[in-house]
Amino acid sequence: MITVSQLGAMILACVVLIAVPGPSVMFVVGRALSHGRNVALLTAVGNALGCYTAGVLVAVGLGPLLERWDLLFQVFKWGGVLFLIWLGIQAVRHAGPVGEPEAGRVEGASSRWKAVRAGALVGFTNPKNLVMFTVIVPQFMNPDAGNMVLQMILLGLVPLSVGLVCDSLWALTAATARGWLTGSAKRMTAVQRAGGVSVIAVGASVAVTG
Repeated sequence: MITVSQLGAMILACVVLIAVPGPSVMFVVGRALSHGRNVALLTAVGNALGCYTAGVLVAVGLGPLLERWDLLFQVFKWGGVLFLIWLGIQAVRHAGPVGEPEAGRVEGASSRWKAVRAGALVGFTNPKNLVMFTVIVPQFMNPDAGNMVLQMILLGLVPLSVGLVCDSLWALTAATARGWLTGSAKRMTAVQRAGGVSVIAVGASVAVTG
């Protein structure tokens, strides 16, 4: 299947592509600043699942379909853009001082699911997915090893894992900065608004580059 040296090379390639701040990183950081550590970490989990789901769909043929049918691609793209902008506006509107429970804990299964779902949508619509699963992953596939779709699905676990680690580190870093800012109501409101604006910026960047 794949040797240890090839796996190392694949991990390195994934780190180079994923660690560079893009829509997913900006979104996770924005959620950390607006809502705190746990929401950001759940967002990172959702993002990884969304990216992997997109990769699996690419493996079974959605990638070529999106390339050939521009209308379907535009529906995916603009649906994600509008959702991001809506989330950013909500964060700006509801910015303000928060108590410790809200800052450090996600209340209820519904709230946890919303955080994961939001991250999944961003991950699913991230333009890096097409690059990852049509350029990077295929380089490490072996035609002589059998089922190519299965190979891509299994190898896709590598960028999923790398993305989850990288996004979680960004989330923890941003959440630490947020925790330091909670001592000032004005600064907390400002940083929450900045988080919301950054999410809107993610939507705008996807609109012009996706």
